[in-house]
Amino acid sequence: MTRAALLAVVLAALGCREPHAAGTMRLPTERPAPPLPGPVPDAPPVPLNAESPVGYPPALLAQGIEGSVLLRLFVDEKGNLVPESTRVAESSGYPAFDSAAVAAVPELRFAPALHDGSPIPTAFLQPVQFRRSRGRR
Repeated sequence: MTRAALLAVVLAALGCREPHAAGTMRLPTERPAPPLPGPVPDAPPVPLNAESPVGYPPALLAQGIEGSVLLRLFVDEKGNLVPESTRVAESSGYPAFDSAAVAAVPELRFAPALHDGSPIPTAFLQPVQFRRSRGRR
């Protein structure tokens, strides 16, 4: 190893000795979520279903249990959902709610996201809420 290379290694080691020294930054222990693929849409996908195709699990409805599921979906530039890309981003805590939300994905319809006025493919988060009608007791 040359003297210059050895000096560079020693200086680098000395500079890294103190983790909170001025001019240094501590890296987060968790990795940030990866960015969604493609350009950032100016307008997100818009749901087109007049009525939700998601069925309320009867056992949970009978017990008065409510919840929300957050799905990660992907639509192409025509607004078609790519079902195999569907993921539960945030569970409701009830497998029946999560399953009902995922099972309804093939029936969901969306207008595509727009970027600069043109349709684009994009991934997005879609909440699915399970709420009882307030008229029921």
